[in-house]
Amino acid sequence: MRLFKQLAVVFAVLAVAAMAGLLFTFDVIKINWNSFMEIQPSFRAAESPLPVPARSVPVEGPAYVFDQAGNVIVPDNPVKADETSIARGAIFYDINCKMCHGPEGNGKGPLAAFLVEVKPADLTSALVTNQADGELFLTLTNGKGMMPYFVENLSVRDRWDVVNFIRTLEPAQ
Repeated sequence: MRLFKQLAVVFAVLAVAAMAGLLFTFDVIKINWNSFMEIQPSFRAAESPLPVPARSVPVEGPAYVFDQAGNVIVPDNPVKADETSIARGAIFYDINCKMCHGPEGNGKGPLAAFLVEVKPADLTSALVTNQADGELFLTLTNGKGMMPYFVENLSVRDRWDVVNFIRTLEPAQ
C-alpha cells in the first residue's frame, strides 16, 4: 500500500511537470527568448532600410552616389538594353512586378484590386516614361509610396535589366 502511494505521488509530480512544460511548448505562457529572430531588430515590408554607411562601396559597386549636399545623384544606365538584358528584365518583372503592375505594365495586375488606397503606377504612362532610367532604378532600389524596395531581392544588374524591360512596354493608347 505504501509503495502504491509513493508511485501515485511520483506520477502526480511528473504529470504536473509535464503539464507545465506543455504550457510553455504551446505558447500558452509566452517567454520571449533573446535568440528568437522575430523579436530582434529588423525591417518590416515596405519599411526603409538604413542608409549606406558613409564612404562605403557595396560589393557590386555603387548603386547610387550622393553629392556634397547629401542629395542622391541620379545614375546613368550602365547596362546596354540588348536582348539578354531585356530577357533577364522580363523574368525579374514577371517574378517581382507583374502581380501589381500587370503583364502590360498598366497597373492592373491581379493584386491591384486589393490595393484600395494607392493603386500601382501605370508604367506605360507619360509620368513614368518621361523619367530617366536612373530615376526608375532608384524607385526599384528604394521603393516609393506603397511600393516596396527591391534592393535586397534584386542585384544592381538585375534592377537595371528590369528598367530596360520597362522601357520596352507599349504605351497606353
